[in-house]
Amino acid sequence: MKHIDFYLDFISPYAHLAFEHLPNALEGLSFSIAYKPVLLGAILKHHGQLGPAEIPAKRSWTYRHVLWLGHAHGIPIEMPASHPYNPLAHLRLALSTSEDGSISRFVAETLFRQVWRGGEEAADPARLAALAAHLDKPLRDANGDENKALLKRNTEEAIQAGVFGTPSCVVDGRLFWGFDGLAMLRAYLEGDAWFDGPQWAAADQRPSLLRSSKA
Repeated sequence: MKHIDFYLDFISPYAHLAFEHLPNALEGLSFSIAYKPVLLGAILKHHGQLGPAEIPAKRSWTYRHVLWLGHAHGIPIEMPASHPYNPLAHLRLALSTSEDGSISRFVAETLFRQVWRGGEEAADPARLAALAAHLDKPLRDANGDENKALLKRNTEEAIQAGVFGTPSCVVDGRLFWGFDGLAMLRAYLEGDAWFDGPQWAAADQRPSLLRSSKA
């Protein structure tokens, strides 16, 4: 049985869509999965990237695209009143239920739906306080040092695995990124021989003609 590490940040609408669609996308397959919260902003910074919502034209497309994907796949999704927002409170709250950096599907679902359903302010303190009451009994205070350390560890682990955005699924050292990567992940789990050939292994083994601005 294959094991999947599912790296997520609650700020990401694509992570929400992939999380909701995962049971359908992988229906009938045998696998284990660990849901691991990471700080997307730190991952983007490591790779020298801006988030989609930091580029005005891309922000407009991203929001329209995720709402369309929800419509097309029957996944309820509404934009929160403000976005992007600071997801640290959600990430630390989720990890307050964890001993090892992974969270239950129930916890992930509860937090994703608080952000991506209802169209309210995701980071509203009153809503966050109410949210905590619906989670598995926390092991410790959400703002404690242990949760901060778990989030840092998960994020560093994701970077080492090659993660550059969320959602990302890692299995057997192979990375599958994004909502549309779920179909590719399924094919791999089903044993598609394509993944043993050169189109996977050698796709990026070629020189780039791009030059840095300092060249």
